Amino acid sequence: DYVVVKMIPDNRLPPRHLHAVHTGKTFAVIKWESPYDSPDQDMLYAVAVKDLVRKTDKIYKVKSRNSTVEYTIKKLEPGGKYHVIVQLGNMSKESSMKINTVPLSAPDALKIITENDHILLFWKSLALKESNFNESRGYEIHMFDSLMNITAYLGNTTENFFKVSNLKIGHNYSFSVQARCLYGGQMCGEPATLLYDELGTGKDDSTTKPGQATDVAAIVVPVLFLLLVTLGVGFVVLYMRHRRLQNSFTAFANSHYSSRLGSAIFSSGDDLGDEDDEAPMITGFSDDVPMVIA
Repeated sequence: DYVVVKMIPDNRLPPRHLHAVHTGKTFAVIKWESPYDSPDQDMLYAVAVKDLVRKTDKIYKVKSRNSTVEYTIKKLEPGGKYHVIVQLGNMSKESSMKINTVPLSAPDALKIITENDHILLFWKSLALKESNFNESRGYEIHMFDSLMNITAYLGNTTENFFKVSNLKIGHNYSFSVQARCLYGGQMCGEPATLLYDELGTGKDDSTTKPGQATDVAAIVVPVLFLLLVTLGVGFVVLYMRHRRLQNSFTAFANSHYSSRLGSAIFSSGDDLGDEDDEAPMITGFSDDVPMVIA
């Protein structure tokens, strides 16, 4: 035997499993489940959003018969902190959570230009990639001295550059630039950080240290010089050999020149051998035969 029991819905129960699905710069998607399974009628929820930075409240009404409800909270601020409360419209028990929106991005292309007694920080305007950023908000600049282990606030500006003076020799610094913090430093942008070494050269993580570049140059330059000298000597040697060969050939050709024929005569080894065999051997000269020298 069995019996079917139907429970009476209790509208005083809180929504279940409240959580954030996705959080952006100016919105947050939240989801929860009804206080009990399979509601048989529309349920009215009150979604209260408390801005923990500005100290303001907003209430939204959501009506749904689904067991799972998804809602998007809009018009939030980048880098904000919020407390979200969801409950039935009859002010039943509540479910709550805290969410933080995504802060503004860091400025791009942060660079350092070294002057005689100061440096200049340059970066791209954040408004180029952040539609929620207004240049009138400005930027703030911080500096970290690794030798003294001290972080200092240098100031803020609405420009895309900043002058830094009175740097100490032998100290390593890290500079950071970010969208200016609002409401007591609680709503800030992501910082762009750049290192500055004791030699006075700005660099980031992807650049090579100046000392390393100098060492490489000290090795490459002498090698190139030696190669050039070797090539020069080789050309001189080849030229001298060419001149000697040319002179030797000229002398050899002149020794075989026939004025009667007007050209040089060269004989092969076979011809020379045949002539030696046919020519009579000269053994000497007789005293009564006169010698004529032309």
